[in-house]
Amino acid sequence: MVACTAPMDTKHELDTRIKDFLAGAPHAVIGASTDRSKYGNKVLRCYQQKQRPVHVVHPREREIEGLPCVAQLASLPKGVHGLSIITPPAVTEQVVRDAAAAGIRRLWMQPGAESPVALELARQLGLSVISGGPCLLVVLGYRE
Repeated sequence: MVACTAPMDTKHELDTRIKDFLAGAPHAVIGASTDRSKYGNKVLRCYQQKQRPVHVVHPREREIEGLPCVAQLASLPKGVHGLSIITPPAVTEQVVRDAAAAGIRRLWMQPGAESPVALELARQLGLSVISGGPCLLVVLGYRE
């Protein structure tokens, strides 16, 4: 596995963050898609395959993979343990702000969602971030 929020992260620190992220529930997915070939859909289905409670955030869809969607992070119920982010990097920067405002302290930026600005912002806000390589699909053992 590769680096996370800081270049000095060790494998142990990354593994600790992953364990912490997966230790609680429920999770939420932002960037989910109705298109089953897209990673946002696969991440959502991965949570479902592993029978993990999950919420879906999508600004336009009402339902994805049988789950109701909320339009924004602020509309999630309180107590979301972690957020899987599958959005373009420029969008991820606002997602980090919105997650912090919603009280979500653990973020997993899937490969391609991160940006230096989003990572620095998360660090400044004191959020725990997984990024830079490890994919939830691999860690949880997703199967098509």
